[in-house]
This record gives sequence, structure tokens and C-alpha cells, in this order.
Amino acid sequence: MPKPVVPEEKRRRRRPTRSGTVLSEALIVETALRMLREHGSAGLTARRLGLALDADPSTLYRYFRGMDDLTLAIGDALIGQALDGWRPTGEWRADLRDVGLRIHAAYVAHPQAAVLTTSRVTGRANELAADEAVLDVLRTAGFPLPDTVRIYHAFIDQTLAFAALDAASLALPSAALHADEDMWRSTYARLPRTTHPRIAEAAPLLAARMVDSAYPTALEMLLDSAEAQLRALNG
Repeated sequence: MPKPVVPEEKRRRRRPTRSGTVLSEALIVETALRMLREHGSAGLTARRLGLALDADPSTLYRYFRGMDDLTLAIGDALIGQALDGWRPTGEWRADLRDVGLRIHAAYVAHPQAAVLTTSRVTGRANELAADEAVLDVLRTAGFPLPDTVRIYHAFIDQTLAFAALDAASLALPSAALHADEDMWRSTYARLPRTTHPRIAEAAPLLAARMVDSAYPTALEMLLDSAEAQLRALNG
């Protein structure tokens, strides 16, 4: 059975660790993010995290039910970083664009963490705030409730899917990442028109575009579709 999580005010250490650190959920998550960045997901264990915090690994379970609970907290922290400082402007399209780009950028800035968390539903405060914000932007813009939910679903899943895809590429070993990017020039650009006419004619454009994320383009396409629907509703 999972261990019960002790309320924050009861689990705070009354004295610092040997290195003078006072543990908190935020510090544990911040340290876990650093370990993921430096060592990848295989390097994130309770034992190694305890060593990095100069604390007994069992102490972590006073803050989290287990490593999976910590994973959810990491994902929620990334959403919190994305929303930090964001305020709606009243321009629904600009607001959704800003939220989407912020969330995508926050995950891509921590690719190893993104690979672990983009497919998860945390139910935590920052995720709930993001969902509430997106739904409110759409409803305030005048979308009916069924359409609001449909667009919200596409918007969130598209953002997280591209974040996962782009983060997975960035999490590759450097040699593998460069080899994948070079494939558009070393292989695609050299295919003959006789066998692959469409690839051959598009090769220069493919080589230029395919090494960058398609998320901004996909996001604009989704927003174009939503805007056209709203115009039709307003007659």
C-alpha cells in the first residue's frame, strides 16, 4: 500500500540536513529536475536523490507517496514554470497562443523530465490552473461549451504531444540527434527525381524546416480552425 503523505506543516524538518539544507517539496522537485537534466531518468532514484539532498532516502516519503508521486510533482512544476507571470489579455487567440508556446517551451527546456511527464495527468494545482485558464479563455471568447471542450482537448493534447516529440529528440545522445538532423541533407537531399520526384523537389525546403519544431505551425492551424468556427457561430 502507498504510504500516507504527511501534511506539509507536520513534515518539515525541524533542523537542517548535514549540509545545512531545509527540505521542502519545492527543493526536492528542483533537485530532481537537475538530476534528470544531468543523468537522465535512469539516474533519478530515491537513493541518489537522498544523496544529492544530503538526507536519508526514507525522508522523501514524508513528502511524496513514492517516485511516481514525485514524477507527477515534477510535471506540475513544469506547468507552473510555464504559467509564471501569464495573465489573459482578453484577446482569446493571442492568449491561447501564449499559453501553448509557454507550456511547450517549459517542457522542451527540461527534455528528460518532459519524456517522463507529458503523458501524465497530475491533478495538481498548476495543471488545474492551466486547464481552468484555457477553458475560461474559450468560454469568454464565446465558444459553446461542447466546442470549448473539443478545442481544449485538441489544444492541450497537441501541445503536450509536440512537447513530448521535441523533448524526446533533445534527450537523444548528441551524436544520434545530429545524425537524425543530418539525414535530411545526407539522404533526402540526394534522392533522384526518377524514383522520388516529390521528395526531390521538396528536399531543400525539407532540410530547412524538418530540423525545427512544427509546433508553432500546428498551433496556428488549430487556432485558424477555431477562429473560423467562431466566425461562423457569430454569423
